[in-house]
Amino acid sequence: MLTARCQLSKSLCSTVLALLAFTVVLCLEPRAAAQESRETLPLSQVKPGMQGYAYTIFAGDQVEKFDLEVLGILDNFLGPKQSIILVQLKGPKVEHTGVVAGMSGSPVYLDGKLAGALSLKLGIFTKEPIAGVTPIQDVLNPPSQPHAAQVATQQFGLPNEAATHTGLPSGSALEPIETPLVFSGFQPAVMQQFASQIQGYGFVAAQGGTAAPRPDDGHLAAGDMAGMVLVQGDASINSACTVTAVQADRVYLCGHPFLSLGEVQLPMARSRVVTTLSSELASTKIVNVGGSIGTITGDRLTAVTGKLGAPPAMIPLDLTLSSSDAGVAKQKTLHFELVNHPKLTPLLVAITTFSGLTQNSLYGEGTTLHLSGEIQLQGHAPVQIENTFAPGDFLSPDGLPIALTMQNVFTRLFVNTFEPAKVDRITLRVESVPGRKSFTIESAWLEKGEAAPGETLRVRVLLRPYRGPARVEETTVRVPDQVARGTALRILVSDADLLNRASRGFGFGFAGAGGGPTGLDQLISLLNRERHNDRLYVGLFVPTPTLLWDDKELPNIPLSQINIVDGRPAPGSVQVLRESLASEASIPLGGPVSGVISLNLQIR
Repeated sequence: MLTARCQLSKSLCSTVLALLAFTVVLCLEPRAAAQESRETLPLSQVKPGMQGYAYTIFAGDQVEKFDLEVLGILDNFLGPKQSIILVQLKGPKVEHTGVVAGMSGSPVYLDGKLAGALSLKLGIFTKEPIAGVTPIQDVLNPPSQPHAAQVATQQFGLPNEAATHTGLPSGSALEPIETPLVFSGFQPAVMQQFASQIQGYGFVAAQGGTAAPRPDDGHLAAGDMAGMVLVQGDASINSACTVTAVQADRVYLCGHPFLSLGEVQLPMARSRVVTTLSSELASTKIVNVGGSIGTITGDRLTAVTGKLGAPPAMIPLDLTLSSSDAGVAKQKTLHFELVNHPKLTPLLVAITTFSGLTQNSLYGEGTTLHLSGEIQLQGHAPVQIENTFAPGDFLSPDGLPIALTMQNVFTRLFVNTFEPAKVDRITLRVESVPGRKSFTIESAWLEKGEAAPGETLRVRVLLRPYRGPARVEETTVRVPDQVARGTALRILVSDADLLNRASRGFGFGFAGAGGGPTGLDQLISLLNRERHNDRLYVGLFVPTPTLLWDDKELPNIPLSQINIVDGRPAPGSVQVLRESLASEASIPLGGPVSGVISLNLQIR
């Protein structure tokens, strides 16, 4: 009896142990399999008909295996000696989802050896999931890109009209698998305002969230997901790809470029898949971004590469919105951090500013918005920001002009040809005032039509506020002492933009135009000297030439000196205007001003 019990107990123990071992194997198998082989298979050994498999995540942290078959090799597909392996994915899950956005980089194994990274998909609305694989040699050793080419590279989507003239049947092109650009904290309406620019970069905008950092975020294995951090803080924007291989602290992912940026320093973060959305048009992974785990160091033709460790510094952006409701002042501040990159930062500043502004509980349509702040740069004076924006009669949100203004300022800073603009911090403040405060210049007149040199004259301006009674504003101008008698002067009553152009020429603000800056300090000086749009300006012009040389204005210059200087030390760096701005006055009005009136003044 005792022997039978012992035997039964041993049998039960063996069964329990076997079940436990089987459960452990089931739990560990996918992740272990994703790291199963460190051997690589050269492209020369890949043959049509070979059976293989790949790994990716469809939900959670579970790395899953799916089968595939090699259809053939496309030699020189990406370029000289840049071939692609064409494969067909097999299995119920991939046949249901097709090739999924975010699957790029999935490690592909043939004969138990790592053969490449899933990177391309063939067609849309296809009946079979057919994909392209970047050979592993090209992933681990991506071709270098000359620095000049990196700077000049632009990634823009092909317009639909142009695509019809390429000669390719619709939906038959072998294209990179989309990289989901995950927006967390952004409403769809925000992304719609910048949809054309986002699509122009080749992104697929997707909504997602953020996950709390975990201690194991940096423990990457092939088949896991990671990507670039573009914005973090009270909202976040991140890309998401699958990891192909990890060698020590080096990470290889995507199997194709993100934006062909070349050598970069962008934060790298862990991505965690919530679920996979199946779609006949474009399946995609819904992901949460986890903690930062290192630095993206390369973005090249055949792979994105990264290094585990500390992430690089980002640009802090503080956005404060204040308003007054029934006499009660309210204020809210949002904090973001953005990457510092000339191709990305201007657009990211615009999207983040617009989202932070319009999704703020203190924001309301139909209000006048006053923008102020500064951009702090390493080794240079800060760029001062100030402008006022009134509601428009169009359907676009009232806060959109603020975002576009910030994008324009950053574009001018980053596309300068003098030196990289290294931004330390961005501080913005938006004050909201109920109602539409804008003004149109209807008329202007002088107290008299003649004056003597050195005399001060009153100028009155009739302004028409938006849906309000007309009002008269008054200021003064002083006639220069050295003006010759019998001379006719011009008094320009105008908004900021027209006076900017009248005093700096119609090439004002454009790179390469006469009178443009020749250094970053000069560009910053020009930006800070631009007049504000919520002021009425009165400028007195005398009929003597002004020489514009780089960022310098030389009024009343003799013709003899102009002839000497006009030897053009650099073509296009000198511009001559027929008038000189002798004096100016301004009146702050609290809302945008538009219009222009020109008056003549005779010197007796």
